[in-house]
Formats: sequence, structure tokens, C-alpha cells
Amino acid sequence: MFWTILGWILFGLIAGFLARALVPGKDDIGVLRTIVLGVVGSVVGGLLFGLLTVGLRGFQPAGWIGSVIGAIIVLVIYNKVTGRKSRT
Repeated sequence: MFWTILGWILFGLIAGFLARALVPGKDDIGVLRTIVLGVVGSVVGGLLFGLLTVGLRGFQPAGWIGSVIGAIIVLVIYNKVTGRKSRT
């Protein structure tokens, strides 16, 4: 159980970091929010993959590419909702 949680945290950190690197502009959201971004992005990526392919079969986390795409979607929505990265 401990290793599973640690794996999700590490997976979320990497996916969130990659999403932050791919979305233009500077993100000052910190490590904890980056981890949450990656984990939520993985869930969103899994849902999108399920909708586009075989249909939803319950909770299915996405692979690396789906997780990063989901994290990018979550980051863009987060920036819009919080007003971050607004161009002036």
C-alpha cells in the first residue's frame, strides 16, 4: 500500500512537471500542486481514453502520454479559473 501511494505521488510529480513544461508561461504552483495536477491529470486522461476507445469501465488511470495530456487540460482549466497567466 505504501509503495502504491508513493508510486502515484512520483507519477503525479513527473506528469505534472511535464505538463507545466509544455504549457507556455510561468507556473508558480509549487510541488504539492504539481503532484495533484499530475494525479488528477492521469484520472482525466484515463476517462478521456475510455470515452474515445473502449468505453468507461470504472476507474482506469492513463499511461504516461494520457496522463500528461490530462494534466495539460487540468492546468489550462486551473489557470482559467484562478486567473493565472492572464495576458496583459
